[in-house]
Amino acid sequence: MKCVSILFLRIRLDGYGRLEICEFSGYKIYPSRGRLYVTSDSKTHRFLSSKTESLFKQRKNNRSLLWTVTYRKVNNKGVKGEVAKKRTRRAVKYNRAVVGASWDAINARRTETTAVRAEAVAKAKALRKDEAAKRKARVAKKSN
Repeated sequence: MKCVSILFLRIRLDGYGRLEICEFSGYKIYPSRGRLYVTSDSKTHRFLSSKTESLFKQRKNNRSLLWTVTYRKVNNKGVKGEVAKKRTRRAVKYNRAVVGASWDAINARRTETTAVRAEAVAKAKALRKDEAAKRKARVAKKSN
């Protein structure tokens, strides 16, 4: 009994001989069950029952029959595997310059106080008024 091959032990442990798979439905075919259909080109097809054999001969599509394993695989039915949590990619922020302004200038603007900012705005308004007055003077000079 010690000389028994590993293959024999495996078969004895699962309690059955060789299990076949139905070509149409995808179910297991246990020993002494099922039907074997051989086509004229010598291809063999194993079926679980006369029902599956009949449907195969009628050229029915097993992916459209709700009870077949193939349908369930195609349409993700009954799959309760571990659903991994979808990882979201976090945006990495970089501090960099923009066209027309260096990073130092942007950072200085960001950190300045409201008093300093108000003073800068008042200066800019005064400059605009001066430029507008100069333009008016030029236009008046040209028209004369």
